[in-house]
Amino acid sequence: MKRSTVCGIQMLAVLSAIVILIPLLAVAGEPYRLGIVESFTGTGSLYSRHGKNGVELAVEEINRGGGFLGQHPITIFTRDDQVKPDVGVRGATDLIIREKVNCIISAHSSAIALGVEEVTYQYKVLQITANSNSESMTCQNYSPYFFQVTPSTYMESNGRAIGLMKVAKEKRWKNYVVIAANYEWGHNDADNFIKQAGKLYPEFKLIDQYWPKFGETDYTSYITAIMGKKPDFVYGVLSSMDNFAFIRQAKSYGFFEKFPYTSLLTVAELQELKNEIPRGLYAVCRAPFFANLNNPIMVEMVKNYRSKFNEYPSDYSCMHYDAVYALKAAIEKAGTIDNEKVKVAMKGMTFDTTRGRLSFRRIDNQLVCPSYLGQIADDRAYPFPILKDIVVIPGDQTIRPESEYPELREKAELSKKRKPEDLKF
Repeated sequence: MKRSTVCGIQMLAVLSAIVILIPLLAVAGEPYRLGIVESFTGTGSLYSRHGKNGVELAVEEINRGGGFLGQHPITIFTRDDQVKPDVGVRGATDLIIREKVNCIISAHSSAIALGVEEVTYQYKVLQITANSNSESMTCQNYSPYFFQVTPSTYMESNGRAIGLMKVAKEKRWKNYVVIAANYEWGHNDADNFIKQAGKLYPEFKLIDQYWPKFGETDYTSYITAIMGKKPDFVYGVLSSMDNFAFIRQAKSYGFFEKFPYTSLLTVAELQELKNEIPRGLYAVCRAPFFANLNNPIMVEMVKNYRSKFNEYPSDYSCMHYDAVYALKAAIEKAGTIDNEKVKVAMKGMTFDTTRGRLSFRRIDNQLVCPSYLGQIADDRAYPFPILKDIVVIPGDQTIRPESEYPELREKAELSKKRKPEDLKF
């Protein structure tokens, strides 16, 4: 055979190999497109900013190793829902259709996250919530593509009931009032607390309920009405800017000197209101860094977060960070970024988080995570107050019993037209 013919055959073989290899390399290097739908303006902007920071830190760390599976660099796409469900739904749809995201992390408002859940279910895109926490998202509105790394409203209100009813008995409180934001999260949390408090301490009576709109700025009428009732205790279900407004206005009335108060007061609020927030308030947190400094993952996360953002991470930073690492663990378990295989891998998965080694419950894709209850107090180690005398209530003590799920699944199938195969436990 002539030398030129041999060389030609060899060149043809090399070119054929390259042609075969090019699509394989393209698939191997396919970027992972991660969407975020949060309230970057409006009442949820503080939580959302902290959450996005947590995502960015996790993505930066993972991309140093080449991305998911070492070969899928992560690209972030964001949409501002403006605390409006219709805007959030449009943003999620745009992320899926135009940006072709593989997963969406959302949202500050449970009402918005529920709307986004319908979109991700329709398009078979993964969704993880690391901010809002209505139990409706994992129960009545169940979707096999939806996972929740926050303690649900059922879990969080149960945790508060367990911890606070001990205090109520010790202090001999006899009655209380509720003030809660008038939307999905507020009703879910308040309704369950009332139910659980009645079981744990029947003598503790609810005397009134107040439902300011989500995004309320003037709480004067609510504050004066509550003070007129003279309750032994006030149970608050307010968050972010709503809570800021209530605390600032109530403080000017001497409210907190007269009435013990509890609400969701995370590290975001503790830093933002460090000079204004009354010490001694009973607060619930979702992922406070200072309660988990025995965990090397949290220690490393705090160090890297402070270096990158020049502040301490809030609960939302930690939970969004956990959401990205949950995705990483599921992708590694599945060995692919294919959503159908990743959702199967994530279901029931146990993985390491900033809050310890935790698991998604198979029946509802809810992370079995703790709630943290304590009193706000100063600490020399930090330039803002933290929770002291923390009671950690494990998730397995607060989560809804599985025996109640068949009825909830039946309602989900009838109301949302879920496919029967999607509703299997």
